[in-house]
Amino acid sequence: MTKEEQLADLGLILPPPPAPGGNYLSAKRVGDMVYLAGVVSSDASGVITGTVGQDRSITDGYNAARACALTQLAVLKRELGSLDSIAEIVSVNGYVNCVAGFDGPPAVINGASDLLVQLFGENGKHVRASVGVNALPRHALVELQMLVRVKAS
Repeated sequence: MTKEEQLADLGLILPPPPAPGGNYLSAKRVGDMVYLAGVVSSDASGVITGTVGQDRSITDGYNAARACALTQLAVLKRELGSLDSIAEIVSVNGYVNCVAGFDGPPAVINGASDLLVQLFGENGKHVRASVGVNALPRHALVELQMLVRVKAS
C-alpha cells in the first residue's frame, strides 16, 4: 500500500502545496536530504489562526500541527513525485502561537509527530523542537519546518 493510500485509509487527503510567500524555496534537496521551509496551519477554509491559551485550546493546536504535517507531505509529494520516496523523517521544528508562559508547545506539536509516526512507523520518528512564540505569519496558530531523508535512487 502506498503512503497516499495509507493516508486515504486514515480519511486524510493532501492539500494543494502552497507557493512560497517570499523569496525562498518550499523545498531544497541537498544529496539525500530535503529541507522544507516552514508552512503555516491551514485547511480548506484558509489559515487556521488564533492563540493557544487565549482563544484556542491545545486540541485546536494539535489539529493545526497535524494540518501542517499534511501540507509538508503535499510539498514533499510535489518535490519527490511520491511519498514512497521518503526514507525517514529526520527533524521537525514546530512553532506555536501562544500566550506568554504557555508550557504546552510539545503537546501541540505532537499533532504533527503522531501523524508522521502513524504514516512512516519507526522511520517517522524524528528529533524535534517545539517552541512557543507570540506571533506567526498570517496570524497562524502553528508553523512547521521539517527535514527528511529520501531513498537512494
